Order: sequence, then structure tokens, then C-alpha cells
Amino acid sequence: MQGFKDFIMRGNLIQTAVAFIIGTAFAAVVSTFTNVLLSLISLVLGGREPNFDNWAPGGIPVGTFLTALISFLMVAAVIYFAVVKPTNALMDRLKKDEDEDPAPTEAELLTEIRDLLATEGGAKRSAADSQA
Repeated sequence: MQGFKDFIMRGNLIQTAVAFIIGTAFAAVVSTFTNVLLSLISLVLGGREPNFDNWAPGGIPVGTFLTALISFLMVAAVIYFAVVKPTNALMDRLKKDEDEDPAPTEAELLTEIRDLLATEGGAKRSAADSQA
């Protein structure tokens, strides 16, 4: 029983469960948007909704597939423009902020250390010379 409890409480499983719940809620939003978009398309087509379910050229029922494909493309477009594109823009902006102040190279660090040691060593020699 403890092993099962450890498995359930593992972080990845909880994150995955939260992702599925959010994904389900987002699917409802996208589905509603798709229905609104289809209604707008039907207004352009003179009140006919673009439904190809009964279309079967040559007796092959490809209409259902075509309707599902159109819905999929609309969902993919909504997800791309509402989630992927803004996320990529944000990641690019964050990456530019990180790249503006690059870390010093190994050679630059060694040069700085050498200069500090030379300055410190010169100051010690000057102090020793003034005491003598």
C-alpha cells in the first residue's frame, strides 16, 4: 500500500493529472470557439452550415472525415495562435534578456585575476620599499 501511495504522490503524476484537467477545460473553450466560427462560416454560405457528413463521392463516405479534418484544422489554428505563438514570443524575449549580459569567458577571468594580482603585488612592493 505504501508503494502505491508513493507512486500517486510523485510530482510527475500530479502534474500530469493537472495538465489533463486543464486540457479538458481548454478543449471545451476551443470547441465553443470552433462552433462560433462554423456559425460565422454558415452566415457567409447563406445559412448553410459547412457539414460534409453525408458527402460520399463514388459511394465512399469521406464526408465525416472531411468535417473532422476541418474541425481539427480550426482547433490547431486556435491553439497555435492562442498558446504556441505567444509562448514562443515570451521565450524569445526571455532568451534575449539572458543573452544581453553574457558571462565572461575563461580568458577574461584569468586576465582579471592576473591584473588584480599584479596590482596587489605592486602595492605590497611599494609598501615594503617605503618601510625600508
